Amino acid sequence: MTESVSSPIPEHVLAKKSTEELSEELWDTIIIGGGCVGISAAIYAYRFNMKTLLLSKELGGLITWTHLVENYPGLGSVSGIEMMEKFIAHAKLFDIPLLEEQDVVEVRKGDSGFEIKTKKTVFRTKTVIFATGTTVKQLGVPGEERLKSKGVSYCATCDAAFFRNKIVAMVGSGDSACKEALLLTEFAAKVYLIARGDRLKPEPINAKRVAENSKIIPIYNTKVLSIEGTEKLTHVVLDRPYDGNTLLKLDGLFIAIGHIANTEMLQDLHIMLNAKGEIVIDQQSRTNVPGFYAAGDVVQSTYKQAITGVAEGVIAAFSAYRHITGGEEVVPK
Repeated sequence: MTESVSSPIPEHVLAKKSTEELSEELWDTIIIGGGCVGISAAIYAYRFNMKTLLLSKELGGLITWTHLVENYPGLGSVSGIEMMEKFIAHAKLFDIPLLEEQDVVEVRKGDSGFEIKTKKTVFRTKTVIFATGTTVKQLGVPGEERLKSKGVSYCATCDAAFFRNKIVAMVGSGDSACKEALLLTEFAAKVYLIARGDRLKPEPINAKRVAENSKIIPIYNTKVLSIEGTEKLTHVVLDRPYDGNTLLKLDGLFIAIGHIANTEMLQDLHIMLNAKGEIVIDQQSRTNVPGFYAAGDVVQSTYKQAITGVAEGVIAAFSAYRHITGGEEVVPK
C-alpha cells in the first residue's frame, strides 16, 4: 500500500520545540550521522518533501580532522572544517533540523518502522539512513591509553601546532598517514613515518610530496611495541633497531592505521555485516532490513572517499523515498 510522505516541520515550529517534543513526532526518515554523507542524505530527503531529522554526536565527522581536501569537485583546496561548514550551511538553507549531542545507543524495530534510542530520548521513524562513519583504530600497545593527549594523538589537524620544532612520529603507511605526516612537517622539526611493511601506500601525488620532504624519515618493516613516559610521552619501543637502538625518543606520536565501522548500536536489528564489521549494502544503499539504508565509511565499499560516500547517501535518500511512497523488494542476501 502506498504511504504518504509527511510535510516537513518548518524551522519556526522546530525552534519552539524541545528535543523531547521532537521525539514525539513520527519522522519519514532519520539520518544518523552528521558528516558529509549524512548531511547530503538529509538535503535530498528534505527535497523529496520527507519529514527529515538528523541526529549526530557532533556535526562535521572525521573529515574535519583533514588538513586539506583537494579532490572534492567544486571546492578546490579547502580544509576539512571549511568543507563541512559549507555542507552544514547548505542544509540550514532548507531548515533541516540537525540535532547535535545525540549519542545513539540502539536502533530497533518499532510499530511504525524503527525506534532510535539515544542517551536522552527515543525517536520514531519510518526509515533510517545510517551514516555513522568510523572510529580511528588504536595500536593497542602498553602506554597508549595512559598517554592519550599527553603526546599520543590520532589527529594531526587537531594537535600538530602543539609540536612546533619538536620530534614526532606518525604510525601508518596509507594515504591518510602520509598526508598527516606532511601536515606535521609544517610544525615539527622531524617526522618519522613508521610503517609495518616495506613501502608506503599513498596516492601518487602524496607519495611525491613525502619523497621530496626532507623532514620526513620513513622507518620500514617496524612496529611500535610500547609507548613510554610518566607525565608525558618520552619515547617508544620498536620491535627492531632503528639507527642501532630499539628506543626512539619522541615528543609526540601520531597514529593513522585505519578505522573501525561504528555499528555497535545495531545488534538487535541483525543487519548483515562483513568480516570487518562493515554494513553490506546493494547498489541502492539498501541493507537486508527493509527501510534501513546505509552509506559512507560505515559500509562495505572499495573506495572510502567523501565523494563516494556522499553518492551512497544520496542514493539512500532516493531508496527511502521509494520505500515510503511505493514499497520495495529487499535484494541483499
